[in-house]
Amino acid sequence: MKRMTKIILMGLMVVLVSACSLLPSSLSNLLTSSTEVPAAQATPTQAPTLAARSINEIDSEILAVVQSTFQSIYTNVNPSVVNIQVTEYYGPQVLSGEGSGFVWDSEGHIVTNNHVVDGASEITVIFADGTTTSATLVGNDPESDLAVIKVDPGVTTLYPATLGDSHAVQVGDIVIAIGNPYGLSGTMTQGIVSALSRSLSVNDENNPFYTSTYTIPDIIQTDTAINPGNSGGVLVNMAGEVIGVTSAIQSSTDSNAGIGFVIPSHIVKRVVPVLIKDGSYNHPRLGISATTLTPAIAEKLGLDPSIKGVLVVDVLSNSPADKAGLVGSSQQRTISGKITTIAGDVITAIDGQALDTYEDLVSYMFNNTEVGQKVTLSILRDGKIIEVAVTL
Repeated sequence: MKRMTKIILMGLMVVLVSACSLLPSSLSNLLTSSTEVPAAQATPTQAPTLAARSINEIDSEILAVVQSTFQSIYTNVNPSVVNIQVTEYYGPQVLSGEGSGFVWDSEGHIVTNNHVVDGASEITVIFADGTTTSATLVGNDPESDLAVIKVDPGVTTLYPATLGDSHAVQVGDIVIAIGNPYGLSGTMTQGIVSALSRSLSVNDENNPFYTSTYTIPDIIQTDTAINPGNSGGVLVNMAGEVIGVTSAIQSSTDSNAGIGFVIPSHIVKRVVPVLIKDGSYNHPRLGISATTLTPAIAEKLGLDPSIKGVLVVDVLSNSPADKAGLVGSSQQRTISGKITTIAGDVITAIDGQALDTYEDLVSYMFNNTEVGQKVTLSILRDGKIIEVAVTL
């Protein structure tokens, strides 16, 4: 029997029923320290000797620098990370949940995941110094799984986190997560960036409060330990800068399996200020369901397996794509007495930007377009490439 895996949004929920970057230069210097006598100092009959400092001594110094770096990051970042506790009331039933968040600014705004606070009747924030206070929801965006809550800025000293550049992140970068897994506040874990440019679907399978499916682009994948309660916490680089918000894992056991998903900081930078200002974020959309055109799918639809692009599966009625005349592959025709699924439109480019995968389309839409903007889609239809203008 196969072991099934699933994507899990990493808030921690309990149901109760009431009776009523890189290592510092000092480490690099140690790594390049010479352990041999220069050749000019050796005689023809004398082999080079080891330097006075042994390999063990150098190893100990490297370890001390690494430990000091991690300790410094924790000291500087942990005061920015908070524990978020939520309560939801449904008649006699009480839902209690926990997650994480981080201080955005000195005005008391705190960033977390939407799935941590969505539907909450009460929100409580616990700071690293133990200060506990209530919070109110300022704005939320299910489509990026981000939310902003607010506390009274006078309750304690606030330490806003420093955001880094997620565009500069590379596979192999050492990263650190700080959050509240299983309610264990101020927990720090360490790993590497294991993949980039993932996409994360947020839908009713992951959270019963969602009624639609959304796809978050440019997701950072990490092997850093992330568990229930980490949601809304931070993933930071070796400079202590937040490069993303820890949000979900893929696991067959509902706990860390070494595949965690993080919303990148460039999405956070774009969405959060709008949530603070307007309370919501309006995403541009085409109004289609789609998938990457793989060689196997292409062959099944009678297309050249070498074609790359985004296959339009379905077109939402009265959507921008519908008004522009896009065709989905869910339509069927009767050919020679047999009902056959037709090959829908294949989007090969948007505004001249080639698309190899569905993730490419989602990423371009988020990072380069706005509601009301007109885009040009290059579409393969009936063996020909046509240009179609769509107003988002």
